[in-house]
Amino acid sequence: MATTDLSNYNLGELKGLHFELDKEIKIRQRQDVKKAREQILAIARNSGVSVEDLLGKTGAKRKPESGAKVQPRFHNRADNAQTWTGRGRQPK
Repeated sequence: MATTDLSNYNLGELKGLHFELDKEIKIRQRQDVKKAREQILAIARNSGVSVEDLLGKTGAKRKPESGAKVQPRFHNRADNAQTWTGRGRQPK
């Protein structure tokens, strides 16, 4: 790998070079991923195995259920109908 003497560049030229390098790195990374995906698909096709079988079910992951009801732990002695779980603000 050849080294480049960067001391002759001004700040603007270095920033431009940095931008171009980042762009080229992203392009090559996408190309590598595409090439790897094609190779994996070719191997799976030649083996008679579907990619879904290799990777398992490829559906969206479910989010954990939120807001599940919790049994009340406390009640108002003056009015037993007023109960709360002890989470959050105490009822008035």
